Amino acid sequence: MGTRRRRVSVIHFISKLDKWDDPGMANISNSTQVEINKAAQALKDGHLVAFPTETVYGLGADATNEKAVRRVYSVKARPTDHPLIIHVSSINQLGKWAIDIPEYAIRLAEEFWPGPMTLILQRGVVAKDFVTGGQENIGVRVPAHPVALGILSEFEKYGGFGIAAPSANRFGAVSPTNAHAVKEELGIYLQPSDLILDGGQSFIGIESTIINCTGDYPTILRPGAVTTEMIEGIKGFKAPMCISGSTVKASGSFQSHYSPRAKVLLDVNPEPGDGFIAMSDLPTPKGAIRLANPGDVEQYARDFYMALREGDRRHLKKITIVQPIGGGLATAIRDRCMRAAAGD
Repeated sequence: MGTRRRRVSVIHFISKLDKWDDPGMANISNSTQVEINKAAQALKDGHLVAFPTETVYGLGADATNEKAVRRVYSVKARPTDHPLIIHVSSINQLGKWAIDIPEYAIRLAEEFWPGPMTLILQRGVVAKDFVTGGQENIGVRVPAHPVALGILSEFEKYGGFGIAAPSANRFGAVSPTNAHAVKEELGIYLQPSDLILDGGQSFIGIESTIINCTGDYPTILRPGAVTTEMIEGIKGFKAPMCISGSTVKASGSFQSHYSPRAKVLLDVNPEPGDGFIAMSDLPTPKGAIRLANPGDVEQYARDFYMALREGDRRHLKKITIVQPIGGGLATAIRDRCMRAAAGD
């Protein structure tokens, strides 16, 4: 993405995959309007729904239903003091979840929503401890995927306020970027009344940028596809930006995260039999197993988690990654690489 500011748009197509009909667990459904309506009703009834966003697939629950939210924590084996991100359909819903919203946060939302950006704000009365991890802050975003937005719009028609939706994987593991990966990761933990909606491959492939907006100026807690360069490029935007080690807890903030079962090594020569991820201009070393060869950083982000999962599918013991250089989205990719490597 470089330093050029770019609005993240909603894709206008939804690819369809086959259904899996395993007994005793959630099935994958195509994202027709009928299934989207069914998903919204399921959420309102207290069930879980895994659905696509432009970043990765999320595991959703009614954010005001404590029992449903606690099931999300249980299915993911996620620490209950680790806050969840609330997904809403538009900036108009922000005031239901947050109070004392700074002007710069409104400007960011106007510029980058719908899109891969989460804002951390002072929580309102609707946001309870069971979604905030006991913090006085709440993370909110408007996703840029037609299926996610469709579910959110229908859910709000049923009286829903928002969907709590962390990534649809076990805690600390590699985030899923397609419906099959969700089924593979969480299928045995879900119930027949839960749903998995197939909206095709996530078209960004790494999690949202998280920006702390509880202070006098914004700070990036987790880099993503909305980059520092894009934010600093907003006309008339005066607030300084920095990536900060804040005391505010946020999703994906542990040193070890997004980790496959294989040992991840960064910027070293692979040995024969090791998995290998690098830009396409780098040849595959002799004996290494190429898992991804993206031609640019956008493709690198889309392919990254799929490549890590493929390494585990092949039961590889080690995966060597040559990290992309530069700023922008490459910064976010290196963050995920570092956290994946710290999981060993």
